[in-house]
Amino acid sequence: MTDLFYRDSNDTGAVRDAVPLILLHGLFGSADNLGALVRGLSGDRRVIAADLRNHGRSPHVDAMGYGVMADDVIALMDRLGLDRVDLFGHSMGGKVAMQLALDHGDRVHRLIVGDIAPVTYPSHHTDILRGMEKVAAAAPDSRKGADDILKAYVETDAVRGFLLTNWRRAEDGLWGWRLNLPVLVRDYGAIAAGNDDGMPFAGPALFLRGGVSDYVGPEHRDRILALFPKASVRTIEQAGHWFHAEKPDMTIRQIVKFLDSP
Repeated sequence: MTDLFYRDSNDTGAVRDAVPLILLHGLFGSADNLGALVRGLSGDRRVIAADLRNHGRSPHVDAMGYGVMADDVIALMDRLGLDRVDLFGHSMGGKVAMQLALDHGDRVHRLIVGDIAPVTYPSHHTDILRGMEKVAAAAPDSRKGADDILKAYVETDAVRGFLLTNWRRAEDGLWGWRLNLPVLVRDYGAIAAGNDDGMPFAGPALFLRGGVSDYVGPEHRDRILALFPKASVRTIEQAGHWFHAEKPDMTIRQIVKFLDSP
């Protein structure tokens, strides 16, 4: 297990009655990308945003896989003295959240999954990973230099901007990816894989999908309900895979409505 870096809205010691909420980011992301959700959800509940292994400020380790990543989050809960939490995960973080609910259902009160299903997906990131490897090999000493290389592999400005939040100068003065790129490349099959069956999660589950995203569709319904029999699906209209960044207010309303429901 890996000791995850996290940000905690309860660092002032304020007491809140609501069940604590843990937020988990997607592939190439970090807790920093969830700031809008933390701000919008922490008024009446404790919100913890974690960096998953090999991402952000969490340690670089030699394995990816949803069983071990779920165990990392359980270890974080134990470290914080949290017996049971509400859990939100986006994309890869959604698969971690689902695996945790399947393996440790007694530790999850309510589950929210962001634009991902518990199935194996074809590779969506071949060009991105190839471009990131080219940047790493060239080691430019600025984000502008990294962007110039990455443009040949990733056309969309917003996607490059998101990726380049990880291109940073380290304490030794050298520039590099903050995430563990070699392991992400090697273990990409484990990241694209579906969730292990485990014990179906008996608690409430909400699957949020982007209205113009194809990550969650009717073809995934049976698999979702087999593992999460109390699941419901809601759509964030006019939003894509990163719906929480594109439509944060709408996302927050959906999450609060679900968490506060009887």
